Amino acid sequence: MRITEIHTYTVFMYRTNYVFIEIETDEGTTGVGEGTLEYKEHALLGAVEDIRRVLIGRDPRQIEKITSELYRDSYWRNCAALQSAVSAVDMALWDIKGKLLGVPVYELLGGKVRDRVRMYANGWFAGANTPQEFASAAKAAKEKGVTALKWDPFGKAYLYMDRGELARSIETVEAVRASVGSEVDLLIEGHGRFDIETSVRVAQALKPFEPMFFEEPTPPDSIDALAEVRRKSPVPIAAGERLYAPVAFRDFLEKGCADFIQPDVSHCGGISAIKKIASMAENYYVAVAPHNPSGPVANAATLQLAGCLTNFRILEIMMTDMSWRKRLTDERVIFADGTILIPDRPGLGLSLNREECGAHPFQPVDLRHYKGSLTDIRPRDAAEYYFEGI
Repeated sequence: MRITEIHTYTVFMYRTNYVFIEIETDEGTTGVGEGTLEYKEHALLGAVEDIRRVLIGRDPRQIEKITSELYRDSYWRNCAALQSAVSAVDMALWDIKGKLLGVPVYELLGGKVRDRVRMYANGWFAGANTPQEFASAAKAAKEKGVTALKWDPFGKAYLYMDRGELARSIETVEAVRASVGSEVDLLIEGHGRFDIETSVRVAQALKPFEPMFFEEPTPPDSIDALAEVRRKSPVPIAAGERLYAPVAFRDFLEKGCADFIQPDVSHCGGISAIKKIASMAENYYVAVAPHNPSGPVANAATLQLAGCLTNFRILEIMMTDMSWRKRLTDERVIFADGTILIPDRPGLGLSLNREECGAHPFQPVDLRHYKGSLTDIRPRDAAEYYFEGI
């Protein structure tokens, strides 16, 4: 069996562009992957083209050999574009192998440890700006059965917040907590923006609201700064979405940077890499809560990992997206009681609709159009995510 071609599809989704790949083989089995790299899509496509030249003719069943060689032979290791391309390839190869054997990927990774995984919603707040609007949106999400909500309440702040800015941000957290009660978990996003002193003040201000975690409080350039915040924080810390290989998580874990690690299956090396990262984290009693705001293929791959990782804690799901997302693939997301069902179709359990992917070509995304921290995104053609069961 040999790889004969690699196709790429770049799909506009308002807040970003999804980048999918499809690997074809000489025996007719195809596999899909996703390397969506926000605002650097052309760099990713160039990395895929570089990889394409060395993959044509290879046996797609040799997943470990192929992905380790792609990393080994790269001069610029831990590069986001390269690792996102490798991630997409890794997903597609696992998809092929699962289809060949007629089993979901989780069966190839040790078997299922759970049938469902708890989810938290991102994007539930689209269009909200005031504490009252956030509270109303949170209540609506709770009424649909969502039991955990994540958002960034910090506006345009960078590195430092004065007392007034912090107080206004905490008003939003207070309003959301009051609207959903104590039974819904709150997850507070920092987007890697604060210095150490400010991060600690924010964490202290969040403590009365008992968040599940405070995500990425410091810029991703220094894990030492993150470790210092975690030592001083009275609330759990989550981070790791901008680390690009298993080796990067070694120091992260050894230095005690977080209570939850958040590798992204589209960026850190794919399914193979997260399996290794989770195994390392297990030895430190650190939970895995992958970064997962991307497209349906990345979501499908992350769900396969949720099915087989013992320390997988919670799954991120975008609650709103462009209305055509549901037509890009035959993805099924089955929701009940705050959880998502682990799918059991072969491979990743979905296929691309090539025509629909081609109907929404790349468009540049200019973050200057967004106020605050993307909380005001209100696409002209937005739709609530298409959970089956809601």
